[in-house]
Amino acid sequence: MSSLPTVPLGRTGMDITRVGFGAWAIGGGDWAFAWGPQDDAESVAAIRHAVERGINWIDTAAVYGLGHSEEVVREALSGIPDGDRPYVFTKGGVVWDGTDRHRTRRAAAPASLRAEAEASLRRLGTERIDLYQVHWPPEDGTALEEYWQVLLDLQQAGKVRAVGLSNHDVKQLEAAEILGHVDSLQPPFSAINRSVAAAELPWCHEHETGVIVYSPMQSGLLTGRFSKERVASLPADDWRARSPEFNSPAIERNLALADAMRPAADRYGVSVAAIAVAWTLAWQGVTGAIVGARSPEQVDGWLAAGSLTLTGADLDEIGAAIRDTGAGTGPIRP
Repeated sequence: MSSLPTVPLGRTGMDITRVGFGAWAIGGGDWAFAWGPQDDAESVAAIRHAVERGINWIDTAAVYGLGHSEEVVREALSGIPDGDRPYVFTKGGVVWDGTDRHRTRRAAAPASLRAEAEASLRRLGTERIDLYQVHWPPEDGTALEEYWQVLLDLQQAGKVRAVGLSNHDVKQLEAAEILGHVDSLQPPFSAINRSVAAAELPWCHEHETGVIVYSPMQSGLLTGRFSKERVASLPADDWRARSPEFNSPAIERNLALADAMRPAADRYGVSVAAIAVAWTLAWQGVTGAIVGARSPEQVDGWLAAGSLTLTGADLDEIGAAIRDTGAGTGPIRP
């Protein structure tokens, strides 16, 4: 088994590799935010390959594939010796009606959230979740203080090791921190979607809250392998076909930014995807990046980011490209 550099995840006592395996896409097709149909055997192979290459954490969520992603993670980890098993992070707070796979709700009433945590424990086949997070601020009227207390109670009961929030802002982080420490934040962050660099990243750095960013390659746009033709050929049940970032006028700017990362990729002998991920890791406050893969080959495509440190000159070059292309919003350089 290979090894990669690790860093502390806030105050949790867990040291994590700077890249983790993202299990959103492997949830499969035919649900509201699917990436199209997936091959479970290939997904299992991708997870096992990532672990063999040294990645020591996996990020999933109950809603990914409406429970299926967690089941695939369980299958992939079965048979791996305890000492080699990666940490497993998951999320609750998005529920679904079994009669309509394309409708989900953001709900975090205490009883609902507790039931979700128990269901995730069963699907993952574990007695304790390493990091449990509320996926989104709820739409059911549940106050933050109510749902955050549920997570703190689960932690106190030993059901979860650490607790965090995903897609929450500084005001919400402040309110949660009053009740109990926020171990981690999981926000979207890429060279295209840079908004959290203004406030959330500095807050987390100041409060020793770990940050694991998602979509560092902007769901594939910054891999260097996308084109307008590929977007046009996406399956009907791939959510990206409906995303503004994958359509004009944003798609042209975004692909131009990916092309501008190619010189740095060539200098280091890595992929454009690895440069895009390493760019997010260059920001103070970012602990690790969640990177998706649906095959072992995709893992190898970005794995180098886990041990790559961009220089000031690299960051200047990419910052200039962000400014010149007009891609995305937010601060352009660490």
